Parts: sequence; C-alpha cells; structure tokens
Amino acid sequence: MSAFTELYQTVTDRREHPQAGSYTCYLFEKGVDKILKKVGEECAETIIAAKNGDKDELVLELADLAFHCAVLMAQAGITPADVAAELEKRSGKTGNLKTFHEVDKNT
Repeated sequence: MSAFTELYQTVTDRREHPQAGSYTCYLFEKGVDKILKKVGEECAETIIAAKNGDKDELVLELADLAFHCAVLMAQAGITPADVAAELEKRSGKTGNLKTFHEVDKNT
C-alpha cells in the first residue's frame, strides 16, 4: 500500500470517526470552502519553494499539499483508485501535446 493510500485511509477514518482536536476533523467541520482555501495556500507555498530552489522546503510543501488534496478527495468522494485509474488511462498516450493559444498581453 502506498504512503498516499495510507494517508487517505487515515483522512477518511477521521471523517467517519471524528476525534477531538484533530486538524483533519476541523477541516471537514469547516467544509469545502476551508479545504479549498488550504489547498490553494499549500499550492502557492509549493510554487514559492520550487521557485526558491529549496529542495527540503519543497518536499515539506509537497507533503502539505498532498495531505490537503487527500482531504479534498475524501470530501468529494474521490478515492486514490479513481485517480490511479485516470493516470493509467493517460499512461499509454503519446503525442497528445495540447495546443496552447498565445495571448499578447500588450494588446
């Protein structure tokens, strides 16, 4: 079992069996808006750590982001198996580079 799957199981266990003082339970109590806020904050902190080239800090921020994504997944009823299945579908694809439109921000 992967570390992320174990984390997800802990998150769902906290949701099903709330424990006093649990940060995970606090997030579920506050609801999706609070969970999304935390995912956004951790995403921004991950970007900053990557930009700063601080590998140790980046690892910490990625772990924080993974945790908050696990909470969001549980809130939305999405399992690690759901995400793994989507990744599996994508793994066989090659040459599907999306075309991006260039936007001239000066106009």
